[in-house]
Amino acid sequence: MSHSIQVVIACSDPDRLASFWAEALGYVLQPPPPGYATWDEFADAVGIPVEHRNDLSACVDPAGIGPRLLFERYDGGAPNQRVHVDVNSIGKSLSPEERAVGLEEERSRLESLGATFHRSATGMAGEHWYEFHDPEGNWFCVQ
Repeated sequence: MSHSIQVVIACSDPDRLASFWAEALGYVLQPPPPGYATWDEFADAVGIPVEHRNDLSACVDPAGIGPRLLFERYDGGAPNQRVHVDVNSIGKSLSPEERAVGLEEERSRLESLGATFHRSATGMAGEHWYEFHDPEGNWFCVQ
């Protein structure tokens, strides 16, 4: 089974870069989740502070063919790669418990291929992922 990916770009102004790449590629800025009129409405609902609302931005292919581009504020800390790949291997419709089991299974599979587990992480909206390094030390995430 193949997995979809998103390309993640570390930057200082996520909103600006997402807008640039949306125009450059014929993409669109990613709309807010269903049930929310704006990203600020979503951020209010999940408790994201105003000062962190430009920490992430994304643009998507309106035809649904190309990968999502996610822009995240880079704070200068580790890891210091400016671009990395997120592998979407776990179904979004799963319960949190099923996602946890799926992540552990994917962790075992990737480690058997030569990946090195770095850490488990949780975002401001409660999303959960694992960070790895490939056999040459390149950073990637699985969600």
